[in-house]
Amino acid sequence: MTAAPTQTATPTVMKTDLNLQDSDGFYEQLMDAHLGLSAEQSQLLNARLILLLANQVGDAGVLARCIETARSTPDLPPRQ
Repeated sequence: MTAAPTQTATPTVMKTDLNLQDSDGFYEQLMDAHLGLSAEQSQLLNARLILLLANQVGDAGVLARCIETARSTPDLPPRQ
């Protein structure tokens, strides 16, 4: 049986500088994953991917800051 990962006491800072080894390759993989999917299937794929990536990050504070940052982009309406 594997032990649950331990949480660090020090909150991790959200990375804002490019941190992907191959950002163009990742973008291409992401677009390819959506080929042939309906809009609903695409949304489901995105939701699954977000949850998988959130599990990799693991830090609730970082995830909250990521959500806030993504939501605060100028092309989205203000939160109600």
